[in-house]
This record gives sequence, C-alpha cells and structure tokens, in this order.
Amino acid sequence: MRPPDFNARVCELVSRIPRGKVTTYGIIAEKAGARSSARMVGWILSAADTSLVPAHRVVNRFGALSGKHHFPTPESMRMMLKTEGVTFLEDGTVSLERHLWRFEEGQD
Repeated sequence: MRPPDFNARVCELVSRIPRGKVTTYGIIAEKAGARSSARMVGWILSAADTSLVPAHRVVNRFGALSGKHHFPTPESMRMMLKTEGVTFLEDGTVSLERHLWRFEEGQD
C-alpha cells in the first residue's frame, strides 16, 4: 500500500538528485516507502512540472530513458542529461556504473 503522501515524497526525492547523476524508478519507490511501486513513480513523474522536478534524472533499472516520451521531444531527455555531463553506452542507455546515484544513509 502506498503512503498517503507518496506523490509529494516522490517529487521531493527526485528534486534531490544532483546534476550529472541519475537514479531509477525502483530506487525512488523504495525510498518513498512503496518498494513495489516503480511504475507509479513513472506516472507521477510524467505528470510533474519538469521546471520544478528534474524528472529527466530518473531512468529505468537498465539505464534506459523509458520516460522520454513525456518530454517535448523524445530526444529532449537525452539532451538534458548530456548537458549535465551524463554519458551513454553504445546501446543508448545511461552508464549507471558512472552516474547512478543512491540516497545516502540518513537522507530519507
């Protein structure tokens, strides 16, 4: 079951992802208190005001830009990440080895 403030918690967590880093829908869901709600995180971010919430910094567990269709153009998400210094592998996924950000202990 989702906590009642799940939407607000998701947006707050995403707003803490530093420039040049990404995290996954699953990590956000777990930190927000609903571990099995990664898909719900995606829905919340697709409706979020991207001028306030850096939704482009959230990728799927493989580093794929699965939310790219919720941006002005499918290439927008990739360009925003590249502008921040995020690098991509040959298959088009984010280099999670270099850019995956997990919330520090005590930062929940």
